[in-house]
Amino acid sequence: MNFELEANNFSLIDTLTCGQCFRFRAVDSNSFLVFAGKNSAVISQKKSALEFKFSTCGPDFWENYLDLNYNYDRLLNNFRGDKILEKAMYLCGGIKILRQDPWETLISFIISANNNIPRIQGIIDRLCYGFGEKIENGFSFPSTTRLKNCSSDDLAVLRAGFRSRYILDAASKVDSGEVDLTKIYDMDVENAKKSLMKICGVGDKVAKCVLLFGYHKMDAFPVDVWMKKVLQEHYPNGPSEQISSCPGLAQQILFHAKRSKYI
Repeated sequence: MNFELEANNFSLIDTLTCGQCFRFRAVDSNSFLVFAGKNSAVISQKKSALEFKFSTCGPDFWENYLDLNYNYDRLLNNFRGDKILEKAMYLCGGIKILRQDPWETLISFIISANNNIPRIQGIIDRLCYGFGEKIENGFSFPSTTRLKNCSSDDLAVLRAGFRSRYILDAASKVDSGEVDLTKIYDMDVENAKKSLMKICGVGDKVAKCVLLFGYHKMDAFPVDVWMKKVLQEHYPNGPSEQISSCPGLAQQILFHAKRSKYI
């Protein structure tokens, strides 16, 4: 299925490479093969339009996944007055917060702990290849049902180290309902974080990443080594009022700008 979507003030490359998702591959300098759950498409950006080729689903899915209908202009206007954030916004203001599946996001960020992006992508690729379903262009993300009865030996093919135990614990607790991912939508960040942290390997940072990238909770503010540098260098007295107006989006723009050496 091929189609186009309007995408004003949007950067596909920044949105995909800013550390919020891992199931994509560059096809060329302007196109990416993107997987989300059981869906995939080759997505290219042409100015203010996105071109989708070989999509396994219709436009509605991708419009929601890429968050194309959310009013980011209002959020970005609230960042004005903070010179560091304004500079980061000028260079990385086309980032949108993806609306990812919470289960997929949870496992992805458990795998991300103390890891680098190429290795994270490799582990996730092996997880999907070994335990997902065959779909067009690749493999789907495996379900809790598929993983809950696996053993550490089964997951040895992932070469995920200590994270394999965390993946199995997450599958068991989510599948049993001990951690109910659907209920988290209605929780505030603190209570949602406590629920997610019942899972081994989910600390404050991982939980907040899941809440931001899997639940679109824009008041979640994950702090990793890059954000620690940003806060130490530019905000020694804590986040500015502008950052606090939408911490999740501000964090992602500052994170990407710092990692890209723009600030």
